[in-house]
Amino acid sequence: MNVLMVTDWGWSEMLWVALISICLVFLVLQLLVWVMKGFGVAFSHRNAMNPASAPAQIHDEEIAAIATALKIFRSELHDRESEVLTILSIKRAYSPWNSKIHGLTQMPDRK
Repeated sequence: MNVLMVTDWGWSEMLWVALISICLVFLVLQLLVWVMKGFGVAFSHRNAMNPASAPAQIHDEEIAAIATALKIFRSELHDRESEVLTILSIKRAYSPWNSKIHGLTQMPDRK
C-alpha cells in the first residue's frame, strides 16, 4: 500500500487546501484565546475565594529597612569607594573635529 501518492493537483485543489489551512489556523488561534480567557476567569475566581493569599501592604519603615540592608550588603561586595558623584564642567576650546559647519556640503557655483 502506497501511503504517499503523487498526484497532479489543479488550481481548485490547491485553493481548497489553502482555504482549509487558513481556517484551521484561525480556529486554533480562537481556541487558544478561549483557553486563556478561561484560565483568567478561573484564577481570578480562585483569588477572590481565597483573600488570605493576597499580598499585604508593606509599610514605609519596612521598605527603608530592606533598602538599608541591601545597601549594606552591596557595599560589602566591592572595594571601598567614595560614592561621591562629581560633575565638572569642562570648557573646550574650538576644534575642527567637533565643528558642525565642516560636516555640511558646500553648494557648487552655478555658471
